[in-house]
Amino acid sequence: MQRRSVVKNIALTIGAAIVLPAWANAWNRESFQNSFLKNPISQENLLAEIVETIIPKTNTPGAKELNVQQFVPVMVMDCYDKNAQEIYKKGFDLVENNAKNTYSKSFADCDAKQRLEVLNKMSKSENSDEKKYIQLVKGLTIQGYLNSEYVMTNLRVYEYAPARYHGCVPVKI
Repeated sequence: MQRRSVVKNIALTIGAAIVLPAWANAWNRESFQNSFLKNPISQENLLAEIVETIIPKTNTPGAKELNVQQFVPVMVMDCYDKNAQEIYKKGFDLVENNAKNTYSKSFADCDAKQRLEVLNKMSKSENSDEKKYIQLVKGLTIQGYLNSEYVMTNLRVYEYAPARYHGCVPVKI
């Protein structure tokens, strides 16, 4: 080893240990969130109603109760390209417009059957943005629901070691 490189590395380590905590002190949840994720309350409520329509509450909690509406925008922002993000942004207006054109009221004011009809109509629409929006939100709703703590702990059986080994079973030759 060379003394100069050792001294240089020690100095860099000490400097980083001093500077890093001061630099990281300004970090908080809001500084990491993009303005894209800050949906207006109306859009957040609309998304909650959409995910509840996709997976309603039965004898198990619905998607809204498991806060899937918070999972969807995070996944869109972190894991999808700009095109999908734009479709996601436009999708709220598309849902509202379809509900108003069909039932003359907003999506949130419709009953469960009417909401389901609006979403089914959009999924079968010739408008590619409507179809893509429903596919995107439906897929993320199912993913968020199935990966929620409630489903993973109460509805799925955890196997420590999947597959079986039966060592005492006779083998036919």
